[in-house]
Amino acid sequence: MANVRPKAYPTDDEIWDLARARGLDPYPVIFESVPASVLYEFAAYLIPGRMSHWSYGKAYHAMKTRYDYGLNKLYEMVINSNPAYAFLLDSNTDLENTFVRAHVMGHVDFFRHNQCFQHTPHDMVDVASRHAERVRQYEFEVGRDRVEGFLDAVLALEEHVSPPGPSIKARERVSYGTRGRDRQSWDWDAEPAGVREVRHTEAADDLLLFLMQESRHLEDWQRDIVGMVRDEMIYFWPQIRTKIMNEGWASYWHATLMRELRLTDDDYLDFARLHSQVTAPMMYQINPYALGYAIYRDIEQREGRDAMFLARTVDDDVSFVRNYLTEDVVESLHLIVYGAEDDKVVLKSRALEMVRDRLVRELVHGGIPVIHVDDGDFNQRGELYLIHRHEGVDLDVPYAERALHSVHQIWGRPVHLETRHDDKRLILTYDGKSDTKVML
Repeated sequence: MANVRPKAYPTDDEIWDLARARGLDPYPVIFESVPASVLYEFAAYLIPGRMSHWSYGKAYHAMKTRYDYGLNKLYEMVINSNPAYAFLLDSNTDLENTFVRAHVMGHVDFFRHNQCFQHTPHDMVDVASRHAERVRQYEFEVGRDRVEGFLDAVLALEEHVSPPGPSIKARERVSYGTRGRDRQSWDWDAEPAGVREVRHTEAADDLLLFLMQESRHLEDWQRDIVGMVRDEMIYFWPQIRTKIMNEGWASYWHATLMRELRLTDDDYLDFARLHSQVTAPMMYQINPYALGYAIYRDIEQREGRDAMFLARTVDDDVSFVRNYLTEDVVESLHLIVYGAEDDKVVLKSRALEMVRDRLVRELVHGGIPVIHVDDGDFNQRGELYLIHRHEGVDLDVPYAERALHSVHQIWGRPVHLETRHDDKRLILTYDGKSDTKVML
C-alpha cells in the first residue's frame, strides 16, 4: 500500500521536536526564506552584516554565477549562535526545505555540544555588525582607499591565529593613549638590543595577535582593525577544525530524521536523490559530508549510538579520523593515496594506514601552515623573524613571498620567514622594496 501524503510537511517546531525526541539537543533555530542573491551574499560574507571588503564581493559573484548557470546550488546557510539562524533558499521545494531543516538540526546540535565551539560567542552576528560599523567610521575618518588597502594586508593573514580561548566580545573603539602616539615616533635604530625578545607566549604562536600588540608602525584604527579581523577568524576556527565531523553529523541526522517522516514514494525518491548529491564522491579531494557520514555510521554499527554522541562531543577532525577511520570506510568510499611520478598521477596506496596518515597530515591545524614568531628584534633593528613549523609539506614559495609583503605592511620593518624547501633550509626576506631568498 502506498504511503499517504501528509496534509503538510513538518513545521519548524515539529522538526525541532522530532530532533530532540531522537536525542539531539540543538539551540532554538530561527528559519528564514531568502532569495538567491541574499543567500549567496551571506555565504560570501559568512556572517550577515560583516565588514565590507572587495574579496567578499568577488566570492559572491563567483558563487552566484555558478548558481545562475546551474553549476552549483546552496540550499541553506546556518549561523552558529543562540538562537541559531538558518537561511533557506526561497526556490527550494517543500521537500527540499524539510530535508534542509533536518540537516540544520544536526549542525546546531553540533555547535552546541562539540568541545571546539565552547568558547565561541552566541551573539557573533551582533559582534560582526558592530565591527562593520566601526570600519565604516574609519573609512569616513581616514578614507576608504586607505582602510581597504590595510584590510587587504590583514585579511591575507587572517588564518594565522591561535585556536580560541576566552569568549570573544565585541571590540569597543579604543584609544591607545600616549603609548599609541609614542610608538609612531620611536626610533627603531636607537632602541637597546634585546628588549624585543620573543618568548613562548600566546602571541608568539598567534601572528595577528603579535602584530596587533607589538607593531610600532600601526595607528590606533589599524590596530583595532587587526583585532576585529582576528576576533572574527577565531569565531570561524572551530568550523575549520571540524568540517568533516560537522557535515557528517548533519548528514547522518538529515538521513535519520527524514526516514521518520511519512512521505510518499515520490518524496522518498527525491530525498534519496538529494542525499546522494550531498554525499557523492569528489574527484581528487575528500567530500567532508561523505567521509563524516560514513565514519559516524561505522561507529554506530561497531560501538553503538552512545559512542557516536561521545565522538561528536570530544573530537575534532584530526582525532576523529585518527581514531575512527576503518578499513571498511576506506573501502566503501574507495579512498586512495595518489601522487606524482614521472609527470604522471599514480596510485600510491589503498592501505588504511597510508590513507589515514595522509588525511591526518592534511587536517592538522586545518591544513593551514603554522607560523611562529621567533624574534621581534632580529638583527637588533626591529626586524621580524618568523619560522614555519614544517610538518612534511613545503610552502608555496611565491604565495609565501606575497604573504610577507602583507606582514611587512603591518610590521613596518623588514620581515624574514624561515622554512624548509626540498629538504633544505630556506629563508625568505622582504624589506619593503625587494624579495630575497637564501638557501642554506
